[in-house]
Amino acid sequence: MNVVWVEIPVKNIERATAFYGMLFNQPLEHMEYDGRKFAVIQVAEGQVGLSINQVAGFEPSPDGVLVYLNAGAQFDEMLVKIAQNGGKVVIPRSPMSESSVFATFNDTEGNTLALHADV
Repeated sequence: MNVVWVEIPVKNIERATAFYGMLFNQPLEHMEYDGRKFAVIQVAEGQVGLSINQVAGFEPSPDGVLVYLNAGAQFDEMLVKIAQNGGKVVIPRSPMSESSVFATFNDTEGNTLALHADV
């Protein structure tokens, strides 16, 4: 079994689209289908898919599953951009192992996510 898709709940699709577009360095277009507002983050073939979703009953929260995003060489730059664009760094750059680092942050909607990078 493999993870194939992750959905992140948001309260304001326009604000979240701007934040996650900045984070993934790509323009995001929010769409609506059957009362669901969402935007899909484009990923390479074979990678786990990701979307942000404004849907009744699907509420952002700092508690729950923690999704790690691979920031690679842009790790430190991403932490700065998160803070500059309405997010909040919760746990700053910290070692995860001898060969990797992580940080956690709150997005503009109240979710807690993490960045990860090999060092």
